[in-house]
Amino acid sequence: MTGKRFIIAGGGTGGHIFPAVAIANTLRKMNPDAEFLFVGAKGKMEMEKVPQAGYQIEGLTIAGFNRSSLIKNIGLPLKLIQSFFQVSRIISKFKPDVVIGVGGYSSFPVLRYAQSKGIPTFIHEANSFAGKSNMMLAKKAVKVFTATDGMEKFFPKDKIIISGNPVRKAIINTDTDHETCLNHFGLKSGIKTVLCVGGSLGAKSINEAIEKDIKLFENNKLQLIWQTGKPFIEKARAICENYKNVYVSDFITQMEYAYTAADVVISRSGAMSVSELCIVAKPVVFVPYPHAAENHQAANAEKLVSKNAALMIEDKLALTNLIPAVIELTKDNQQQEIMRQNIKKLSINNADEIIANEILNYLN
Repeated sequence: MTGKRFIIAGGGTGGHIFPAVAIANTLRKMNPDAEFLFVGAKGKMEMEKVPQAGYQIEGLTIAGFNRSSLIKNIGLPLKLIQSFFQVSRIISKFKPDVVIGVGGYSSFPVLRYAQSKGIPTFIHEANSFAGKSNMMLAKKAVKVFTATDGMEKFFPKDKIIISGNPVRKAIINTDTDHETCLNHFGLKSGIKTVLCVGGSLGAKSINEAIEKDIKLFENNKLQLIWQTGKPFIEKARAICENYKNVYVSDFITQMEYAYTAADVVISRSGAMSVSELCIVAKPVVFVPYPHAAENHQAANAEKLVSKNAALMIEDKLALTNLIPAVIELTKDNQQQEIMRQNIKKLSINNADEIIANEILNYLN
């Protein structure tokens, strides 16, 4: 195949950006002469993360609908019109063979314009509750790649391919053992370990629940790996000063070590976290972020809860209910094993290859 030209549009969160980069990496591996251009929103994290991954990106002057302050939406129609002019220039200059949308409001004008020009478009939907942009674009897309089953209520059934979410290779291919990973965090073997991850910025409700009940970990002979996010790190370090059973950090780079060390996990339920936890097959208690668009984190968690593959505590109940529920789970080995088996059934570890193969087969 001669070198093809791909535009990948979208972003806003890691749940959109990291799958996009993984898809590009696999397309490049399969088609080394391919050329790539990402399109995102100015001021959003993709403008930093995509160049770090080695790809060029163009930024649009666009913003999403602000649900908390309606007055801030006054300029949206003008920004949308402006973004279509920017997209027209980008597509006319780059001349893509295919446009791939990964969600986020910056994907909408790019795919809509491409569809109006007869350029083939593909969509990746990372969540269990589809975003509005993807739903509107799906009818004219070639295929829609979804993370989970049951997405017929959002997309045309004949266009859906259940691909899963592309996950970091280090997590899929890790060969480190449990004891080595515990040593990495300065913790002891033979003691059950809880991993708490609230996303790169941390999770206020989860952090406050741990702060309130930190003594219960020691009282119940448990160890804790606590990723706090930057806003809470100084407070957490002060809290944990006298607890040798706690490893605390604002951000864990080698997440494969943390997953391997853990017996039970506390986590938000963003698309990437869910996909990673399915692959590592860990019993997990989800605390969905309550302000996610379309409440998609709750939908992600509920999908697993309905299959007895996870537990869920509402954000507003985390302060009182979270740590007691986690401690109860650590004592129930049978329930842990059931959850491990059920969550593993939902894992797909070659999503990037499924997506890239489908796109390249279409181009052939």
